[in-house]
Amino acid sequence: MVIETKRFSEEVDTYGLLEENQSLKRTLSYFKTELERFRKPPLVVCDVLKLFDKKAVIRLSNGNTFLVNIANELLGKVKQGDRALCEQKFLNIVDLMGESKKFDVENLIILEKPKIKWNEIGGLNDQINELKEVIELPLKNPELFKKIGVTPPKGVLLYGVSGTGKTLLGKAAAASTNANFIEIVGSELVQKFIGEGARLVRDIFKLAREKAPCIVFIDEIDSIASERVDIGTSGEREVQRTFMQLLSEIDGFNNLDNVKIIGATNRVEILDTALLRPGRFDRLIEVPLPNEIGRKEILKIHSKDMKTKRIQYNKLVKLTEGMNGAELRAICTEAGYFAIREKREIITFEDFINAVNKIGQGEEEYTHLEMFG
Repeated sequence: MVIETKRFSEEVDTYGLLEENQSLKRTLSYFKTELERFRKPPLVVCDVLKLFDKKAVIRLSNGNTFLVNIANELLGKVKQGDRALCEQKFLNIVDLMGESKKFDVENLIILEKPKIKWNEIGGLNDQINELKEVIELPLKNPELFKKIGVTPPKGVLLYGVSGTGKTLLGKAAAASTNANFIEIVGSELVQKFIGEGARLVRDIFKLAREKAPCIVFIDEIDSIASERVDIGTSGEREVQRTFMQLLSEIDGFNNLDNVKIIGATNRVEILDTALLRPGRFDRLIEVPLPNEIGRKEILKIHSKDMKTKRIQYNKLVKLTEGMNGAELRAICTEAGYFAIREKREIITFEDFINAVNKIGQGEEEYTHLEMFG
């Protein structure tokens, strides 16, 4: 009996050792596999531009393009527009990642459907009427232009000092036509790598065609479209490449296409004349500082939903001479904060005066006597 018990115990121990041994072998095999995987050189991510039999033209993230081979097991599976993986030495395509994200420019732009209405913009009636003629009407009723034989402008340039409402005008034009609105700052198109800026411009306008009806709004357009001088540095040459691509894209549009271009600048005097010739930005609209009537409209628009008491807009208009629309909006917001700080639900005229003094720091301050005198 004792012998049998001992033998059974030995068998159990042997079985346990075998199990443990097998477990350790599996663990060792797993770590070997992982080690081999980590030792493999990293693959290069690229976009497939064109296919030629057993070869493909690919583009790397730095903008360089190469004609490379396709692995035999992937022949017939690779399509133009795919995102692929290449081995580093010869850049042969060895695996696929699915369809490429067509528009990596989406990281640099703002794409939206604005909801700003024309009546939410004050002091710019003339500018609104011009935009309705050259942006809204061709998008809403292109047949009218075809019947009459009139060719509307492809692009509109809004110019004037900062904060006067140029972007708001562009968004309102998009909202009135139920169009998509692509907003980009011109300086974002100036890229580090050669040809990258031009490629971004191509992708932006390709995206605009996909999203039509669409309005492309280029703010600070002077950063890529200033008057050309003797080109010296590689950075200046890259800016010129980007600018030439922009001109090419504008020329590629039909005047009655569902894509309109609006440029905005604070420095119209330095723009290249090539941008302003007929067929491109041939309608220039100045967006000036608001006059007295405009300032009153803007103040009323931004304070219409506020709980106010005896606001003397005529006096506020006189105290805000020289201010732009953005500053007038800030005055209304600051007036509300003055009431909040004092735990009041009603915003008074004195709150507005305090806001004028705060926004216009460094300028003349207005006293309580001047407010009501």
